[in-house]
Amino acid sequence: MNSYDVAVIGSGPGGYVAAIRCAQLGMKTAIIEKYATLGGTCLNVGCIPSKALLDSSHHYEDAIKHFEEHGIDIPGEIKVNLKQMIGRKQAVVDQTTGGIDFLMKKNKIDVYQGLGSFKDATHISISGKETIEIEAKNTIIATGSKPSSLPFISIDKERVITSTEALKLTEIPKHLIVIGGGVIGLELGQVYRRLGSEVTVIEYMDRIIPTMDAGLSKELNKVFKKAKFSIEVSHKVKSVERKGNEVIVKADNKKGEEVSFSGDYCLVSVGRRPYTDGLNAEAAGVKITDRGQIEVNNHLQTSAGNIYAIGDVVKGAMLAHKAEEEGVFVAETIAGQKPHIDYNLIPGVVYTWPEVASVGKTEEALKEAGIDYKVGQFPMRALGRSRASMDIDGFVKILADKKTDEVLGVHMIGARAADMIAEAVVAMEFRASAEDISRMSHAHPTFTEAIKEAALAATEDRALHI
Repeated sequence: MNSYDVAVIGSGPGGYVAAIRCAQLGMKTAIIEKYATLGGTCLNVGCIPSKALLDSSHHYEDAIKHFEEHGIDIPGEIKVNLKQMIGRKQAVVDQTTGGIDFLMKKNKIDVYQGLGSFKDATHISISGKETIEIEAKNTIIATGSKPSSLPFISIDKERVITSTEALKLTEIPKHLIVIGGGVIGLELGQVYRRLGSEVTVIEYMDRIIPTMDAGLSKELNKVFKKAKFSIEVSHKVKSVERKGNEVIVKADNKKGEEVSFSGDYCLVSVGRRPYTDGLNAEAAGVKITDRGQIEVNNHLQTSAGNIYAIGDVVKGAMLAHKAEEEGVFVAETIAGQKPHIDYNLIPGVVYTWPEVASVGKTEEALKEAGIDYKVGQFPMRALGRSRASMDIDGFVKILADKKTDEVLGVHMIGARAADMIAEAVVAMEFRASAEDISRMSHAHPTFTEAIKEAALAATEDRALHI
């Protein structure tokens, strides 16, 4: 029987990063993955393939809507080759997952393919082509999550689909109904809207991206309506029925009236659930909460002292970069170090266009906590860089403490917001004030000038360009 200092169950961003960090710290490490390729949901059927399709569809939309204005004439009709688009997406996935294989070899991490299941707290059975058993002094559970559904919805993976199937459709839907106005639904909805689908988004809450700052939601809603999305908020879905190639969704609107929507595809994107199927956690003394999450303490340690859990399978935001931070945290904890994660400073991003990004407290959270704050906001359309690229939607908003001027939250919607949010994270990590940011030189012309201008607006209401 092979013995290890650390075994990692699950090879998503949390799992493979944890394994690499363990190996870097001198521990003999194994990683167990039930699927044929490494990388988990994120690399195979999540973050990476969805961004590939978002980029491809963005190019297509630019070609049909904006090239002429830029002085680019393309003779003949511009057409979508969906097969090629999906093929390119898969090539990106294959290259990325292949990169993880390389990293495992480079760091001398043993890879086991099969379902990892605890026999007890130090022994793991791996069921693959054959069943083997390994011993591990410490184990990190990084088994991730699966798409959630509603009890009355039957996912047939043909017409009633999850994000996994939406990434490999063989035809462009005529009318895609999206249940759920969160990150996944809006990103994939935008892919197919750009390609010509009619798209209806049905959201239970009173606004899309309901967990983010309300100002971001309002602006993105405006952008989506301009793109002729149908956005139906405050709607409670109560039935989804397939009749041949038609899917009928019935819901109650905010007045309690029944309304009906008909399309040829229905994407169910109502969130994700922790995945622990087949783990046999009880045999190792690992407790699972009523919500299906693995119970951990502040060190991400389970009720079995030598077993840890990270990522989507524990409490907190279901984000790949949050899982990565936790993977490093646990590896360093096992090695006897004293790492730290500030969960308030883990950014959230929606990769629509314009992109949406946020870190720290929202206005709603500050009001609820009774914290006096001030707001500095700057519109992207006031930037020379935005006008040059025709990306004028959105804004940057900085929330700062009214007394100390410390930045408490940064919320932005606009071109490259996913990249720009890192500046806000750095500033907040070092507890910068709005004035600190306002005094930093930002290259001109760039989108990040909006951050400086918003900081100026928050400091003394003295933004320069509005």
